[in-house]
Amino acid sequence: MNFLRNLLASILGSLVAFAIIMGMFFIFLILMGSAEDGVVVKKNSVLEIGFIAPIKDYVGKDEADPFAGFWGDEMGMDEILHALKVAKEDENIEGISLTTGFLQAGIAQTQEIRRALMDFKSSGKFVLAHSDFYTQKDYYLASAADEVYLNPVGSMDFKGLATEVLYYKGLQEKSGIKMEVIRHGKYKSAVEPYLSDTMSDENRTQIQELITSIWNVMVEDISEARQISPENLNIIADTLGARLPKLAVASGLLDGTLYYDEYENLLRGKVGVAEDEELNYVSLVDYVQKANYQKLATGKDKIAVIYAQGEIFFGEGGKDYIGQGLIVDALKKAAKNEDVKAIVFRVDSPGGSALVSDIIWREMQLAKKEKPLVVSFGNVAASGGYYIGVGGDRIFAEPTTITGSIGVFGTIPNAHELAGNIGINAEQVGTNKNSVDYSIFEPMSNTFRDVVQEGIEEVYTTFLDRVAQGRNMTVEQVDALAQGRVWSGVDAKANGLVDELGDLDDAIAAAAEMAGLGEYGIRKYPQYKSGFDRFMEEMSGVKSKIGVSIIEEEIGSEAYKMLKEFNKLNNQEGIQAKMPFSLNIK
Repeated sequence: MNFLRNLLASILGSLVAFAIIMGMFFIFLILMGSAEDGVVVKKNSVLEIGFIAPIKDYVGKDEADPFAGFWGDEMGMDEILHALKVAKEDENIEGISLTTGFLQAGIAQTQEIRRALMDFKSSGKFVLAHSDFYTQKDYYLASAADEVYLNPVGSMDFKGLATEVLYYKGLQEKSGIKMEVIRHGKYKSAVEPYLSDTMSDENRTQIQELITSIWNVMVEDISEARQISPENLNIIADTLGARLPKLAVASGLLDGTLYYDEYENLLRGKVGVAEDEELNYVSLVDYVQKANYQKLATGKDKIAVIYAQGEIFFGEGGKDYIGQGLIVDALKKAAKNEDVKAIVFRVDSPGGSALVSDIIWREMQLAKKEKPLVVSFGNVAASGGYYIGVGGDRIFAEPTTITGSIGVFGTIPNAHELAGNIGINAEQVGTNKNSVDYSIFEPMSNTFRDVVQEGIEEVYTTFLDRVAQGRNMTVEQVDALAQGRVWSGVDAKANGLVDELGDLDDAIAAAAEMAGLGEYGIRKYPQYKSGFDRFMEEMSGVKSKIGVSIIEEEIGSEAYKMLKEFNKLNNQEGIQAKMPFSLNIK
């Protein structure tokens, strides 16, 4: 009896859950069917920009997908930049209020949004910025504004860039689990944390040069906008001359300190609204929905923009990682589509699987036989990310793009010491001399290590050949710039690893010129899963997400960060062409 009662309850629960899901589906059909009409922009409106979600280059929203709006705060760079271009010409938008804090974007992305704000200002419209707290990245973006304000009791960070790398040698010794490392390249320090407890001189040198180059670009941009010399900006950073609001104002980094109600009165004055009247705000999230229906680039002829973002793994791929499935399919579709006259391949990746990188590189070679193929580098185009990009006819990078890292490595976990400590002994039986090649419970044999090393050297040689072919260099010239070394976009151009400094729009313009196009539209690839598919995945993943949040809460965010990094490295499969370290520049 209890069995029948429980069975009936389970069936009833499933039916109720299904009914709720279907009900939500039809609600979204109704609400999203008129998304464009639902966003009303009144006269004298202020576009309010406050980025609260992580920014990706591309999230692949389909305006016709009723479930796309379920992720309302999720925006791609393509949508953000398009919305700012539309707002520039929108007679109802008087200006922009930038209120972002703790911007979750890469520095190259931040620079691209900043450039779009500067372009918006060229129309004669205003941009004002206000925040309770400015990180350095937030301030870099806000410095594009006509006027920058801070809460009188707020705070501001302006001290130069820094980063840290976690090392695990001590953890391995204590746990009895270590990573066997095979690599090529004196700078290939993605595996250094397993081999040492301290940073090597080579790694320290390249990180120092990288973040200094990026900082110099930021300082030059801020200098131009705020009319403060780079020398004085560095003095302000060195002396922590912006640590208090009054000091930041005195240094010229800020125009003043205002509470938010005072800032709103300033906005009212800009749009000609009385102090007792409400401001007409339109959020960027809402405005993106409206702007998505306005095509600025039109024409029968198309330029395909293919987005490759995230680490590189074997598989289908998605908006969070690059797999050969979606990318190869997108390249084939773009190459075969008669309306597509040129291809722009956008890369934002620290690399990953060397095999997948080469599969994509090969498809790039086939595609550019059919049409001009221009590559645009975003935040990162390192190792495998650079590998796939070097297949294009021409490469554009942002000045702050982390570029290069031409090198490969392999890591294999080994628990022999732990097994011995807890009384485990593994015995192997095979038919041939090398049929039992490796066991996680036994020390790595010299024969096995030699075989893996041979594979590493082969992949590295292939990598050098690909770069030499794509950049019109000799293998020796590439090798001198390789060894896993990373460069900023500025240094990459100086060394011949990229052709031009510029953003995605510059790459698209170059592709149009190569194809002889005057008017053209944009077609974006790849197509990710529909909103409904994503909704169902989110529903099924709620339980695991709760578990992850509990773990992070219990052990603390810093310990959880270390655990994630160690797990990520531990789960790598095959030979890796990957950026030599995980950097959080701040």
